[in-house]
Amino acid sequence: MATAMYLEHYLDSIENLPCELQRIFHLMRDLDQRTEDKKVEIDKLATEYISNVKDLSPDQRVDQLKKIQLAYNKCREYSDDKVQLAMETYEMVDKHIRRLDAELARFEADLKEKLESSDYDSSAGRGNKKGRGQKDRRGSRGRGRRGSDDDMPKKKKQKAGSEYSESILKMHPSDVLDMPVDPNEPTYCLCHQVSYGEMIGCDNPDCPIEWFHFACVDLATKPKGKWFCPRCTQERKKK
Repeated sequence: MATAMYLEHYLDSIENLPCELQRIFHLMRDLDQRTEDKKVEIDKLATEYISNVKDLSPDQRVDQLKKIQLAYNKCREYSDDKVQLAMETYEMVDKHIRRLDAELARFEADLKEKLESSDYDSSAGRGNKKGRGQKDRRGSRGRGRRGSDDDMPKKKKQKAGSEYSESILKMHPSDVLDMPVDPNEPTYCLCHQVSYGEMIGCDNPDCPIEWFHFACVDLATKPKGKWFCPRCTQERKKK
């Protein structure tokens, strides 16, 4: 039930993503076409200028060069707009990926809490059964022996369940997030993995890594004030 809830919330958040991506890609194709048209125009103006440069007066040459310069500036403007759109698209998709990572981490935390609660209830149940068994043994020796034998499978079953719970509790967020990623996606941190979960940025502007996962640098919460990664901390101590 909890899994369905997390999945439903995440699917709601990306409901408009395909339409938005389609709109952005259409704009990028349009900018591509405009850029190509301007490049053809620049080539044509440059060819005309080279062919007629000897027959043009100084003022005509200046006017012709201004036309070429304006066309070049417009072509560069289209290219810059396309790059900006590409960066915005990457950030938008990356935001959804980060949200999915956060939802997975939250789901894992809820699962861990439920398993711990289940183990606590099981321990309390075993304690109650043990108390009742002692009372039965005091009332009847024979019944006490049979009761002890009958409880054995239940105890084994509970032990097996406890071992299964412990194996799940030992799972690390990196195990949950162990999934195929885009080989072109940038990596961060000392572990050289992609971004997931909570991350912190090093306050050294020249840090070669910049971003780190909380778990990899032994952080549970964001520290107050400036924070420097282990590598930059060592460099600062040397200075």
